[in-house]
Amino acid sequence: MPGGLVALLDDVAVIAKAAAASIDDVGIAASKAGSKAAGVVIDDAAVTPSYVTGFTPDRELPIIYAITKGSLVNKLLILLPVALLLSSLAPWAITPLLMIGGLYLSYEGAEKVIEKLGGEKHGETLGDPIDDFANFEKQRTKSAIRTDLILSAEIMAIVLATVADESLIMRAGVLALVGVGITFAVYGTVAIIVKMDDVGLHLARKTSAIAQAVGRFLLAAMPKLLITLSLVGTIAMLWVGGGIVLHGLEELGAHAPADMLHWIQHSVEAATGMIGGALGWLSGAVISGLFGLAIGSLIVFLLHYVLKVRYFNAASD
Repeated sequence: MPGGLVALLDDVAVIAKAAAASIDDVGIAASKAGSKAAGVVIDDAAVTPSYVTGFTPDRELPIIYAITKGSLVNKLLILLPVALLLSSLAPWAITPLLMIGGLYLSYEGAEKVIEKLGGEKHGETLGDPIDDFANFEKQRTKSAIRTDLILSAEIMAIVLATVADESLIMRAGVLALVGVGITFAVYGTVAIIVKMDDVGLHLARKTSAIAQAVGRFLLAAMPKLLITLSLVGTIAMLWVGGGIVLHGLEELGAHAPADMLHWIQHSVEAATGMIGGALGWLSGAVISGLFGLAIGSLIVFLLHYVLKVRYFNAASD
């Protein structure tokens, strides 16, 4: 009997060691995959503050909390099972689905640019009189979660490509770990950013001259920072959206647009010496953004002008 117990404990120890090794493997794979998705993570962090800019301070954290919950649902309950299913049964469908998401990001970014340039506004904004502020907040939150779904899909696709040759359990573990980690990193950072003005107000009321100076600086800087992040968020939508579509076209066999982008990047890198890497990347980002703006503007025109005119004419007949 004791021998049987010892054997059982040995088996348990072996299983525990194997489980620990698997956890380590998942952690290492998640770290590598997360680093490859860093560009989209930065875009996600830049986009989100635009959805809380202009709201009263007491509503900022509840909105971010609601978006965070929506982001976890996106990653763990929607994208993770879909990614695993597609990678096993229909890997060919991943690229077209990502391209649809890229088109949506391009459309949303182009719509914001057109509105800023004086074009027709679509839906309520904080600059308009709002009759139902609770409903407006709800719609703004839903819009943020929709955008998060697209960015999260890109992140999960990058992660999935990194661990495509691993077992199903490993893929699931890495996707879940990266999804949760990135969600809390992004929205935790966003929460800190949008509450820095409250920190500034608190410091400005202190008796210390240094604390007051820091507080006044934060109070003066935060509105400008939030406006800048809103602008960066719009640019990021166009950059990521355009980049997704360009990469998707290349994957589907239409190499010319992506080849042109790569040629420009390499030419800039070759011509600019030590800073060639940074400028080459920047040139690629700019081209992706302009492509996203062009294709997004086309979608805006089709949806808000062509289809709208056809609907109006059909209704008047």
